[in-house]
Amino acid sequence: MEGLRKALLVGALLGAGAGVGSALFVLVTPGEQQKQAMLKEMPEQDPRRRDEAARTKELVLATLQEAAATQENVAWRKNWMVGGGGRSA
Repeated sequence: MEGLRKALLVGALLGAGAGVGSALFVLVTPGEQQKQAMLKEMPEQDPRRRDEAARTKELVLATLQEAAATQENVAWRKNWMVGGGGRSA
């Protein structure tokens, strides 16, 4: 009988904890209007930032393609914008 009582008490406490957690989650979750406002303020929405990110991706892709096509260790380059060269001691 004592084991059953303990099991019911543990179950009630877990249920109450889950209920409190769910209620807090509902309270802190932003509404649809607030979500839209947050999305508008994100840096990725700025056209200049998008262009900069696209240019960075192009440079990284070009570097990877060049590295795949050559035996040179491009990681040792001092100036990544210039092809060729290599490590200069």
